[in-house]
Amino acid sequence: MDIGTIGGILLGLGLIFTSLAMGESGISAFFNVPGIFIVFGGTIAATFIMFPMNSVLKTFKVAMNAFSVKLKSPQDIINRFVDLAAKVRKDSVLALEKEQFEDKFLSKGIRLMIDGSKTGTIRNILTTELSLLKERHGTGQEIFEQMGALAPAFGMIGTLIGLVQMLRTLSEPSAIGPAMAVALLTTFYGAVVANLLFIPIAKKLEQRSKEESLVKELIIEGIMSLSNQDNPMIVKDKLEIFLAPNLRSEKNE
Repeated sequence: MDIGTIGGILLGLGLIFTSLAMGESGISAFFNVPGIFIVFGGTIAATFIMFPMNSVLKTFKVAMNAFSVKLKSPQDIINRFVDLAAKVRKDSVLALEKEQFEDKFLSKGIRLMIDGSKTGTIRNILTTELSLLKERHGTGQEIFEQMGALAPAFGMIGTLIGLVQMLRTLSEPSAIGPAMAVALLTTFYGAVVANLLFIPIAKKLEQRSKEESLVKELIIEGIMSLSNQDNPMIVKDKLEIFLAPNLRSEKNE
């Protein structure tokens, strides 16, 4: 579970609600059902118009990546490849048949290697799968970015609707103030959900995609080294290039 994402959302909502509660009118003055329908309903409806339904529905599943951390650290993967390289050098590639791999991408690459696929073929298959993964992640990010742009726009639409209704009551001065407050609430809703939810989640998904792509690129290079039966220390040197300088072994500094 990603504490940063959850904590950030809770902190933001907490500060906003605390600020509202400290006002003279209280939180109840900022609750308007029609405004909520306009902002959330309009944003979701426009999103379904802009993107295929399947893509939108899958995006909510992809969004869970913003709230969870499932990837193993690159350093752990490098250590794993060094151990595998030692086994391949000692016995053969077939010695990896008894190994268990939690990562499906790694397992697929090892299986292709054991089955005798050429190095170029393995790289092409894994690189293609990585490219498709990036494309799927990119679609999810784009959907949330668009929702972040749509929410404030529908907030303005709600405000315009409220202003029209307010202008119809100009003959009653006492009703203008409350009507104006309601009109501005939809802009408030749109700004909050866009800047506290949709846009930050889009950026977090982008970061998660980069992290996962880095790990998979590391795995591809590791499998290439195993296929070439490189020395374990050579494997380590090759793969530590993917790490930040301060995380590499002293030998590679």
